[in-house]
Amino acid sequence: MIHLERKNYAQLGTVTAPYVHAVKHNDTLYVSGLTAFGSAAQGQDMASQAQEIFRQLKVIAAAENTTLSALMKVTIFVTSLDALPALREVLFANFEESLPASSLVQVSGLFSPDLNVEIEAVLALD
Repeated sequence: MIHLERKNYAQLGTVTAPYVHAVKHNDTLYVSGLTAFGSAAQGQDMASQAQEIFRQLKVIAAAENTTLSALMKVTIFVTSLDALPALREVLFANFEESLPASSLVQVSGLFSPDLNVEIEAVLALD
């Protein structure tokens, strides 16, 4: 039987939809898509929203006794490619020594019209 530990992080607020912030399986943490929803960055530009998402990822990593250097894979959903240069700056500023595998997907919209980026991640845990 596979043991999955479903995790929510109090510092990120209560999840009101049918999902958890992350699921841990063995030494791997699968992080749900994070957005700037409910934060001061909601409705702001893509770079500001991405920076908020990385703040959330750092909270999750710290709670798991690791850092963003443990990122193995990120999938980034954007509503426009126009702000890609600014988004890349945020990515490089937040990725530590090791760059993760990455996918970038342009979507027609996210669950709220004032969101323009969502990031899901996979972290390796010790």
